[in-house]
This record gives sequence, C-alpha cells and structure tokens, in this order.
Amino acid sequence: MPAMSHRLLLAEDDAGIFEPLERALTREGYAVEVVVDGVTAAARGVEGDHDLLVLDVELPGLDGLEVCRQVRAARPRVPVLILTARDEELDAVHGLDAGADDYVTKPFRLAELLARIRAMLRRADPPTLNARGVRVDPKARRVWRDGAELDLTPKEFDLLELLLRDAGHVVTRERAMSEVWDENWFGSTKTLDMHVSALRRKLGDDANAPELLTTVRGVGFRFEPS
Repeated sequence: MPAMSHRLLLAEDDAGIFEPLERALTREGYAVEVVVDGVTAAARGVEGDHDLLVLDVELPGLDGLEVCRQVRAARPRVPVLILTARDEELDAVHGLDAGADDYVTKPFRLAELLARIRAMLRRADPPTLNARGVRVDPKARRVWRDGAELDLTPKEFDLLELLLRDAGHVVTRERAMSEVWDENWFGSTKTLDMHVSALRRKLGDDANAPELLTTVRGVGFRFEPS
C-alpha cells in the first residue's frame, strides 16, 4: 500500500467522478485534496506540496491545460495526469504539450487509473536498488559497495543503475547505448566496454572472472543478483 506521505491533488468538478475516485485513492493509502475549479486548482498546485496532480481538462474558471501550464512553470518535476473525454485526442495532445506526464480518457476503468498513478509516483520517487552488497540511490545519485561509498562518473552511475534495475536480465548493448548515451546512437560500443571495465574495477569485480557484471557474448551485460 502506498505511504500516506503521498499527497494527491484531484481537480474535478463532477461529483459523480471525484467522490468515488477520492474514496478509492484514500483506500489505496493516499492523502487526497479535492478542488472543483481551475483557479483553486492552479493556486493549490503551485503553492502546495502534492506528490501528484490529477486534473480534469474541463474545469470551470480555468481549464485543466492552463492549470497544468501554471503548475509546471512553478514546479517542473511534479507529475501531472490529465483526465479527458473519450475520443478527445486533441485534448490529450494539448495536455502533453502543456506539460502533463500522462492522460486517461473518460469513462475510465478505476484499476487502470490507479495503476497509472502508482507508475507515475514510482518514476517520480524511484526506489533504492540493492543487490550483492551494491546499493544505488537514484534520487541522491549515490552508490555504495559493502557500505563504502563509490565515486562514479555520471555515465558510470547511469549504466550501473540501468544494470541493477534489470538485475538478472541481459541489458543489450543497443539498449545501454540508447538509454545511457544517445537514443539516436549508432556505431561503435567501445565506450560502453570502457565504462563496464571501470565499473568492475570500482566495484571490486575481477575483470578476468567477473561475478557481478557478466558479459553475455554478442548480446550485452547482466548484473548477477546472486
């Protein structure tokens, strides 16, 4: 169950939607503040300390897209989910252009909306990763091995986080280059090999017989969880 520290702002003027949604979110463990007009939504979104905002597009006073723009200007990192009428694709596109992170169309399945909210909160507050004595704190961008903090370069950190996040699974060379370096990358992966070698050295992993960062020949690399 999510922690009560997750505070949500729900901006929706239709009681037939916000009342059951507020009950469901509260049952999930969230602290929910409901507002029914755009002006109040913008003020509370800008001034409040909510962890996520759910904004209906058609709010009285100020539409949800303008609310999103104002909140995003003041709090660029807070996740925003917009609610829009079914088939109103243009609203959804405009919502993403306004800075929303995701959208759900009405009428929506409650389970889908709750799943979207959980996923958005996870991305905004990524969990600490632990395996084989290696601990990675994505928010603080700090890494420890057996309690001793390691000094990693930004790319080394990003690569280790990617490998540890998918511990036990192969991360292909192409995926590593795309996610850590450049989504438009093409060509040599020599820099990837150099960073893997550096990580092995800093983690105390034997380069000749690695136990943590293993090579899957012709495919990529895998962080061994056990």
